[in-house]
Amino acid sequence: MHLDVVQLRKFYYRSTLGRAVQKVIRDELVRLWPPMRGETIAGFGFAAPLLRPYLQDARRVMALMPGPQGVMQWPFGLPNVSVLCEETAWPIETGRVDRLVMLHGLETSAAPEAILAEAWRVLGPGGRLMVIVPARAGLWSRSDATPFGFGRPYSTQQLDGQLRSFGFTPQRVSPVLHQPPLQGRFWLRAGPMIERMGRKAARLAPAGVLMVEATKLPPQGGTPLRAAQRVISVLAPKPTTAAL
Repeated sequence: MHLDVVQLRKFYYRSTLGRAVQKVIRDELVRLWPPMRGETIAGFGFAAPLLRPYLQDARRVMALMPGPQGVMQWPFGLPNVSVLCEETAWPIETGRVDRLVMLHGLETSAAPEAILAEAWRVLGPGGRLMVIVPARAGLWSRSDATPFGFGRPYSTQQLDGQLRSFGFTPQRVSPVLHQPPLQGRFWLRAGPMIERMGRKAARLAPAGVLMVEATKLPPQGGTPLRAAQRVISVLAPKPTTAAL
């Protein structure tokens, strides 16, 4: 079940903890993916808070927000690039995207396989995907106080297998959010120190979120597009025999 865009906006833009979370994940994303001139960057779910560093150099930036979640205007104070879309049918031509970021899009969907197949479709050859999901072993997936407490948390092995089955090769995993999901002033101030400590000794501060980068593979035999069609057909309501 997708969270409402109003709840997500309130957390990431109006709460101290949400702004701290946004900074940690966005800084790590920029470290892994420095902005490059001329690329097409897309985000799915509620990835908008992470995309601002790419606005200046990218050829195009798109923030795709699924219908069950809802949409908001973004970026604030600039021409809108956010789009309300069907969860498993994005308004992007095949192979047009260079890099795709998913935040609160995969773990909250009833059709994660179809979403990965759609991601494979819109990415160009060698395109890169960054999936950001709650870690199964972390504290953030156990708390309802943040968006990471909703949906299905993943282990690294689970996400690795799901990505490979839909035409992606996982390249690297970056665990983040080692600080606890607490609003207290002490924990917020100690957050940067806990993040540094967690990166050096994960057992002392387990990560709450997994950032997994994967590369699109060329199609081999049955493509992810066919898999998506199978998933969508199963999800579609069966026709009734009643007279129209």
